[in-house]
This record gives sequence, C-alpha cells and structure tokens, in this order.
Amino acid sequence: NVVPVCLLLALMLLAPALSAQQERGLIFNLEIGELCMRSVQCKSGCCHRVSGLSLARCAPKAAEFQECSPKHISEVYYKCPCESGLTCDADKTIVGSITNSNFGVCKDPRDFDKW
Repeated sequence: NVVPVCLLLALMLLAPALSAQQERGLIFNLEIGELCMRSVQCKSGCCHRVSGLSLARCAPKAAEFQECSPKHISEVYYKCPCESGLTCDADKTIVGSITNSNFGVCKDPRDFDKW
C-alpha cells in the first residue's frame, strides 16, 4: 500500500517538469538567445547570426524602421525579418540574395504612400 502512494507522489512531482519540457523543448520553441539552426525553431521566428563564422541564436523580429532581411530559404538571417504586419522594403533581386546585401527597413505597408 505504501508503494502506490509513493508512486502517486512521484508522478505528481514530475508532472509540472514534464509539461514545462514540452512547452519549451530542446529543438523547438527556443527562447531569445538560444542556439538555433533554422528560424522555425525559435519562438520569435528568427534565427540570427552576426557573421558567417558566428553561431546562430534566436533573436526578436525587426520592428518598424529597423533593418531587416526579406524571408530567405535558409531561414538563418544576418538581419531578422519584420514583425507581423510590416514589410521589408529591400532589394529582392537574386543578386542581393546571393551577395547577402538584400537588407532593407521594416515599414508599415499602409504608410507606403508617405514614403
């Protein structure tokens, strides 16, 4: 009779730890600053690296008037894509993508008439 009570107690203590592990994870739902390989792993949606030799880490998406990169197939950015609702006004040519010079500025598409 003592064993089932101990087992029940152990399960009650482990339940919060198991649920917290599923929320965050080791591969997905990564927080800002954690190492990543693709943007889909980050809660923010941006896996950012400072240079070609640096490790990529999750970073916040770019806000209005901040530098940005258009969405890229590699999902690792030197400049994060814009927050939801904003557009990255950048060089979207293939040359800009290859030379990694396709940075722009996040703008509200409703304000394009003002630019």
